[in-house]
Amino acid sequence: MLALIIGIAMILFTVFAALPPEAFGFGLGWGKDILLFLRGSIPVFAAFIGLISIFIGIADIKDKQDAKKEEAAMKSGENKSE
Repeated sequence: MLALIIGIAMILFTVFAALPPEAFGFGLGWGKDILLFLRGSIPVFAAFIGLISIFIGIADIKDKQDAKKEEAAMKSGENKSE
């Protein structure tokens, strides 16, 4: 319940901060700064997602190689027991 109240308060503050005071009579007028921040953070966010994707891809390749090795070991173990 507390998290819900804090979340609503943060969203209300965000709207208040983005509103231009000239148009509504209240607000902080940070809208242009918010957009500038978002535009500047998009390349950083894209690079971060790219790095995570590379690490996940490498881990997936290693897992597939380990699975093939285990499968080969299981087959060779079955052949020895026969």
